[in-house]
Amino acid sequence: MILPDFKGFPRVGRIIGVDWGARRIGVAVSDETRTFVFVRPTINIGRGDDVAAIIARVATNERAVGVVVGLPLYPDGAESDTTQMVREFINALSQKTDLPIVTVEENLTSVSAQESMGRVRVCDIKERLDSESARVILENAIALINRA
Repeated sequence: MILPDFKGFPRVGRIIGVDWGARRIGVAVSDETRTFVFVRPTINIGRGDDVAAIIARVATNERAVGVVVGLPLYPDGAESDTTQMVREFINALSQKTDLPIVTVEENLTSVSAQESMGRVRVCDIKERLDSESARVILENAIALINRA
């Protein structure tokens, strides 16, 4: 079920953060108390892969109670073609799981993630950046949940 905000989102339990990409999906997961967020290996997407089924399976394996997906918007809040693709992914994910799904704006998450990675070899950036971005998305979502 897709929620418009965090009002109906579970207040306790592990949650998954997702940074959607056409070629790679970044994933992060919180602990039960949402004190810590851990990155998971980036998921490389191949032709014909059912990305929604893959993420639903990750959520099940992680015993998550909800999913947070980063929504790419322009700085003025306008949507792009990528925004529409993420919305299509979210709709497909809602068909694969009964978990609540919420979006958060992901502006500048890649920049923040890369800064937190410190000095990293260029070849490692692609491998880690998407899941680090998912970590930032999830940490931002947890902050929003705690404020609500």
